[in-house]
Amino acid sequence: MRIHILGICGTFMGGLAVLARQMGHEVSGSDTGIYPPMSELLAAEDIALRAGYEPGHLDPPPDLVVIGNALSRGNPAVEHVLDRGLPYTSGPAFLAEHVLPGRWVLAVAGTHGKTTTTAMLAWILEYAGLAPGFLIGGAALDFPASARLGGGPFFVVEADEYDSAFFDKRSKFIHYRPRTLVLNNLEFDHADIFPDLEAIETQFHHLVRTVPASGLIVLPREDEALADVLQRGCWTPLEYVETTPDALSGTMPGPAQEGWRARAVSADLGAFEVCLGEACFGRVHWSLSGRHNVHNALAAVAAARHAGVPPAVAVEALCRFRGVRRRLEVRGTVRGVTVYDDFAHHPSAIASTLEGLRRRVGGARIIAVLEPRSHTMRMGVHAPRLPAALATADEILFYDPPDLGFELTAVADALGGRARVFRRLEDIVRHVVHNSAQGDHVLIMSNGAFGDIHGRILAALADDARRGPEAGAART
Repeated sequence: MRIHILGICGTFMGGLAVLARQMGHEVSGSDTGIYPPMSELLAAEDIALRAGYEPGHLDPPPDLVVIGNALSRGNPAVEHVLDRGLPYTSGPAFLAEHVLPGRWVLAVAGTHGKTTTTAMLAWILEYAGLAPGFLIGGAALDFPASARLGGGPFFVVEADEYDSAFFDKRSKFIHYRPRTLVLNNLEFDHADIFPDLEAIETQFHHLVRTVPASGLIVLPREDEALADVLQRGCWTPLEYVETTPDALSGTMPGPAQEGWRARAVSADLGAFEVCLGEACFGRVHWSLSGRHNVHNALAAVAAARHAGVPPAVAVEALCRFRGVRRRLEVRGTVRGVTVYDDFAHHPSAIASTLEGLRRRVGGARIIAVLEPRSHTMRMGVHAPRLPAALATADEILFYDPPDLGFELTAVADALGGRARVFRRLEDIVRHVVHNSAQGDHVLIMSNGAFGDIHGRILAALADDARRGPEAGAART
């Protein structure tokens, strides 16, 4: 079959293209943002890419057009598909109809941690010799690509709550029909398509309805929104994950001990024991940090156990887990200043990332650089929560893009003298170079490329170091 994918360079759609190519289909695609690493991944799979959405890209007519959810009516390629009556579908529907039938689907849903938990779960199954298929919404360092058909019955998928396509406003995950479901958490997000948290809860309720009674749902006990979802109806066994401070310290009383929990071994949570009830299965030692990653790990262990992987084997796998790109990823250290890249774009994720970094670096100085880029962030929905989310940082630098829907200065004022607002990236780079010292940690947070500010800061630090030891040695 000849398949053309509109919006092919998105993480999900690019992964879908890889799966379709591995199935033997002839695959091509169009997008407006064709650049590495996705362009390189697709080229390696012999997938032809075309820049833009010209109707001519669909001549001769393909057997099927897969339309990404970023495209809408008025797009030239979409209008051409509709005018010519070409067969079309959404990405999630293609996955459900052509890849997932007959597979044991393990889906990871939630507002935060989906990509990391999906990567952990796929890696655990891989380490256990189960050769899973997977579709991960990011670059997992333990695999050469973000998607693979796999050789066994298991398929691990990152289950996004965003809508499926312009013609299908159901959440993507409604299509997947998982047997094993991880619900990491639930908060309000995607304000461009959901009016409120209750609307998102309705989609999660629909997802819960698709999980069989022989399946399993893994979730945190303390999440109120997920509790509301389950109150609407649940027909599947539940296993709970506990990552409260009491659970980590081993002082959680009574019934909560029945769930999955971790006993902290190191302050940065780079080492912890994995337990179910009073039974412990081993100690994870890894390069990750933060309570949110411990939660992700416990959820992955629980889901893998449902697929037949002994928890002790899952613990061994996590000790070798290398992580996911753009999740507190060290981009480099120059002049004693370490620069990190992180995908955080929601107040809860920002706070969790900063907590994890603080646990890792102790009292060292943290400079947080934030680009409010997501639709919800740009609309100002999260603005009231940003000061508290950033409180762990010693200094906060905001990038103020021209299309922002709220006043960043008000957020900066709430942080006192620790925050500054910049309208130009070069000014942020200059400020970091002249106001950082050996031992500082610069955390860049954005769900976009952010003008490669990471590389620009590292290059400017290197140039500053070449000019002499005096330059930039003291903060001003």
